[in-house]
Amino acid sequence: MRKYYTRPCNFYYGHTANKLIEKKKALPLNGRKDIAFDTIEILSREKKGVKSKLINIKEIKNLNNKFFIVKQDLRKIIKKRKNFLKYINFTKPAIMGILNLTPDSFSDGGKFNTKNKSISQIRKMISSGASIIDVGGESTRPGSKTVNPKIEWKRLSGVVKNFKKNFKKMNLSVDTRKLEIMKKSLKYRADLINDVSGFSYDKDSMNFIKKNNAAKVLHHMIGTPNSMQNNPRYDNVLLDIYDYFEKNLKKIGSMNVLIDPGIGFGKTLKHNLILISRISLFHSLGLPILVGTSRKRFISQISDVYDSKDRTGGTIASVLYLLLQGVQVFRVHNVIEVKQALIVFEKILNEK
Repeated sequence: MRKYYTRPCNFYYGHTANKLIEKKKALPLNGRKDIAFDTIEILSREKKGVKSKLINIKEIKNLNNKFFIVKQDLRKIIKKRKNFLKYINFTKPAIMGILNLTPDSFSDGGKFNTKNKSISQIRKMISSGASIIDVGGESTRPGSKTVNPKIEWKRLSGVVKNFKKNFKKMNLSVDTRKLEIMKKSLKYRADLINDVSGFSYDKDSMNFIKKNNAAKVLHHMIGTPNSMQNNPRYDNVLLDIYDYFEKNLKKIGSMNVLIDPGIGFGKTLKHNLILISRISLFHSLGLPILVGTSRKRFISQISDVYDSKDRTGGTIASVLYLLLQGVQVFRVHNVIEVKQALIVFEKILNEK
């Protein structure tokens, strides 16, 4: 566990960001010219809690040697992200479209679990602007139970086996906790493995993924989907999850990794809001960030809209805020609405 953590803040956008970078009054976030920052927040763990200090980038050179890790973090923050997925450039926002092939997912269970319906939905999401299709055969909603691997593969196999035949220029992500499913998915050329357990459910999955150098999402979750919302606790949710990523990246390696803090997976409303509002801390890990806020319960807790299908407005609000924090990939159900929001918002943001 480290003592100091570095969060870029006070962002600038579009032409303003570009000019400030050229004048060396701000630094580029992830090597981008359209988003810059001129301040960092240094967070430190102390006996009485977490302390925070804001420092302008001009003051960083004056920091003494005990802050050497902050300078290391800064190099990772400004470094351009490697584009390890086909047809995706991490300097631009990318959409991961959700396809649940389950009868019991919290939002769209049973809606697309036939061959024709699933293919039609994939085509719709691609034409609407998705760069990744994330396919899942096991619900991980709060309170859900584990599905037998044979049943899970039966749900997935029709889509996974034929995906690359039908959609040659599209990334396929498979959402699974099971090593058996991971192996079969990679056999059929899946581009990304998305395991909500952070490769901890199946004890051999982490070594397998590392040895095969497969692209993966390192996701955070407390406990299991069945137990994760039973009074989740942290010393400091932001720093504890950062420590989790740093620890597990040493195990799985930092090649071809997206990190996902797991909004709604073992978090209260307060935890979720802290993570979203201060998500930029995770840029100091040097990796692209994926976030899934789509239709999540925290939206209804804030807005009193309890039907998950009516949470599109809250989804878009969170996506746009995360965009301003430099998040690269957004996992969503409503691809066409989110894509439209991103296009319009970025156009306004970049207007001279």
